[in-house]
Amino acid sequence: MVKRIKLRTIFIGGIFSLFFVILISRLFWYQVWNVDFWMEEAKASWSANKVLDSKRGTIYDQQGNVLAMDAPAYTVAVNPKVIQTLRTDSKLIEKNIDVEKLIVEQLHQALGKPQDELYELTRKKSTDGEYAIHREVRNEGWKIDQEPADKLSTFISDLKKKTGKADIGLYLMPDSKRFYAKGNMAAHVLGYLDKEEKPVGGVEVMFDDVLSGQDGSVYFEKDRLGNKLPSASEMYKPAKDGKNVYLTIDQTIQQYIESSMQKVYNQYRPQSITAIAADPKTGNILGMANMPTFDPNEYWEAESLSAFYNHAVQSRYEPGSTFKIVTLAAAVQENIFNPNAYFQSGSIRAGGRRISDHNNIGWGTINYLEGLKRSSNVAFVKLGYEQMEKETFKSYIELFGFGVPTGIELPGENKGYLGFQYPADYAAATYGHGQVTVTPIQQIMAVSAVANGGKLMKPNIVQKIEDPVSGTVEQRKPEMVRQVIDESTAKQVSEYLEQVISDQKIGTGKNAYMESYRAAGKTGTALKVVDGKYDRERAVVSFIGYAPVEDPQIVVLIVVDDPKDYIYAGGGMVAAPMFKDIVYKSLRYMGVPTTQERNKVSSKSNESNFVKAPDVKGLKPAEAKKKLAEQGILYEMIGNGSTIKDQVPKAGEWVATDQHLYLLTGEAGKMSLPDLKGKSLRDVMEICSLLDRKVHVEGEGYVTSYEEKNEGGQRTVYVKLAPKSK
Repeated sequence: MVKRIKLRTIFIGGIFSLFFVILISRLFWYQVWNVDFWMEEAKASWSANKVLDSKRGTIYDQQGNVLAMDAPAYTVAVNPKVIQTLRTDSKLIEKNIDVEKLIVEQLHQALGKPQDELYELTRKKSTDGEYAIHREVRNEGWKIDQEPADKLSTFISDLKKKTGKADIGLYLMPDSKRFYAKGNMAAHVLGYLDKEEKPVGGVEVMFDDVLSGQDGSVYFEKDRLGNKLPSASEMYKPAKDGKNVYLTIDQTIQQYIESSMQKVYNQYRPQSITAIAADPKTGNILGMANMPTFDPNEYWEAESLSAFYNHAVQSRYEPGSTFKIVTLAAAVQENIFNPNAYFQSGSIRAGGRRISDHNNIGWGTINYLEGLKRSSNVAFVKLGYEQMEKETFKSYIELFGFGVPTGIELPGENKGYLGFQYPADYAAATYGHGQVTVTPIQQIMAVSAVANGGKLMKPNIVQKIEDPVSGTVEQRKPEMVRQVIDESTAKQVSEYLEQVISDQKIGTGKNAYMESYRAAGKTGTALKVVDGKYDRERAVVSFIGYAPVEDPQIVVLIVVDDPKDYIYAGGGMVAAPMFKDIVYKSLRYMGVPTTQERNKVSSKSNESNFVKAPDVKGLKPAEAKKKLAEQGILYEMIGNGSTIKDQVPKAGEWVATDQHLYLLTGEAGKMSLPDLKGKSLRDVMEICSLLDRKVHVEGEGYVTSYEEKNEGGQRTVYVKLAPKSK
C-alpha cells in the first residue's frame, strides 16, 4: 500500500515537474530565445505604421500649361455583410426598402457596370462562408472622376436618411489618379498610367524615375480602439513628391498641328498621319502628333492597338523625294551642283536598271534648278550617283544622322535602315527609294541642319526638370551632334529649296507658298511596296520645310501613309497645304514678323514703328497699362482679374506700334471670349491662344462672324473671315 502511494506520489510529482519544465522552457522560448519576434508581434497590437502617399510629378508644356497631373479620384466599394443584413431587416421590409436593389441600380446607372455582376458583388462570401465585409467595384468603380463620385455621394447620404442607418454598405474611398488635362493632345508624347499605376509609353515611362516620388510613413503607438496615444513616441518620414517635367512642346503649336491633321485624316482616310514641328536652332520639338490616336484618360477605349503607335519615332519609311534635300546638300558642298547646267530628263540607266522621272517622260532638256523644282529623279541620280563617289554620297547620308537613333527621349526609337550593297542601291537612294528607310524624327533633324547653318542637333523633348521641394531646376541645353555642311552651303541650299515653293508654275511645293513668309521645302512621294512590287496606286506622301528662310524659326514635317482617293500629285497635293496651315499659324503665334514687317524693321526710316514687347506678367492692370502707354504700345485687356496672368505677343518679341498686345487677367479655361468681330486673323489667333481655344478659320481678311462650340471638352472657335469692304 505504502509502495503504491509512493509510486503515485512520484508519478504525480513527475507530471508536475514535467509540466513545470515545459512551462519554463516555453517562457524561455518566448521571453528570451524568440523575444524579437514576439516583441514585434506585441508592437503590432499597440502600434501603427501608416503609409504617406507621394504625389507624382506634373508634366507641363514649355509655357507652363498643365498636360498631365495627379487629380482627386474615388474608388467605390461595397460591404456585402452590411447590405445582406439590411436586406433582411424587418423594419426596412415593412417600409418596402430594398437596400441591395437600390444600390445595384444606382451603381449600374452611375458606373455602367452590368447589374448581374453587381448582384454577385453584393452577395460575395469569404472563404469561411460568411458574407465579405469589403469588395471594390472593379474596374468600373476604380478611381472614378468627381462628377460620378458626387452623384454617388448624394445617393449614399439620401439612402442613409431614408433607412435611418449610419452604414448602408456602400463607400467612396478618396484616392488619386493621373489626369491628362488636354484629353488626347500629344498623347504619344505623354504616354499614360494604366490602372495598376504603371507608366506606359511616352514621357511617363521614359522619365518615370524623375516623375515618381517616394512614399513616406508615420509610426505611432495606439490604444485598443486605434487612437494615437498622446504621450507616445512617433517616427515620421515625410513623403517626397516626384519632380515636375517641362516639355519643349508648345500647347498652341501642338493644337495647330492636330487640328490641321484631323482635316487631312478625315479627307484622305490614310493608314496614319505623322507631323512634327521643331525649332531648327535648338532641336527642341515644338509639336509631335500621330493619327490614329487615343485619350490617355480612357486609353482602353482606343479603336485598335495601332492608335498607340508613335510613328514619329517608331516607324520607318522610304522617304521619297524629301530625301533629295540630302543629295542636294551633298552636291552643293562638293561643288557638283550647277543650277544652270543642263541634262536630259525622262529616264536614265544607272546601277544596271532604268530609272524614270515620276511622270515617266520627263520635260526634255532642262537645267538642274528646274530639275529640283520639278523633283526630277534623273537629275538627282546624275548628281548623287554619276557625279559623286558612291562612298562619298553614303558618308553624307550618315553625317546627316540616318542609320542611327537620334537619341530622342521617347521609347521605342527606330534607327532606320541603310542597306547599300549594289550600285542600284546607291542610285535609288539619291531620290529616297530602295535600301534606305528613315524615321520622321531623323528627317526633321537632318533638314533642321540645313535650316540652321549646317549643325545636326540632338532632338529635345524635355526643356527642364523642377524639384518642387527644393526649388532646384535642371535646365536642358541644346546639344549639337556635329557640323554636317558649311554655313554657306546651307544658305545656298535654302535658296534653292525656296524656289521649289515660290515658283507657282512648276514648283512641286507651290501649295505651301505663303505671301507673308518666305518658306523653303520639298515634297515627297514614295510608292508602297505591295507583294514585292511598287504599287503606283499607293504611296507614302510627305512634305518637309521651314520658315522664314532668312531666319528659320520652325521646321515642319508631315508624313501621310497611304492616303485614299488622292490625285497623283504626291506630297504637294496632300501634305503641302497642311504645312502651310501649321507654319503660318505658328509663326503668327510666335510673334515672328512677316516678310513685310521685317522689311519695315530693316529700313532705318521705319525702325521706330517696332518695339520689343515688355514683360508685364505679374503686374497689376494699372501698372501694365502705364508701362505699355510709355512705349506707345496698343493693348487689350481680357478679363477683370487683379494681375496679368499672360500676354501675347510674349515678352521680347517684336510688336508693331499699330499692333495690339493682349493681356489676360484670369484663368484661360474659365474666361469667355471677347467680341471678335472686325478683328484680323492674327488678333484672333493671339486671343484664342491666350484663352486655350482651338480655331477653325474659313476665308481671308477680317472676322465677319464666329461661333464657339464645346467639342469633347475642348472649346473650339469657328471663325469666318472676309475682306473689308471699301
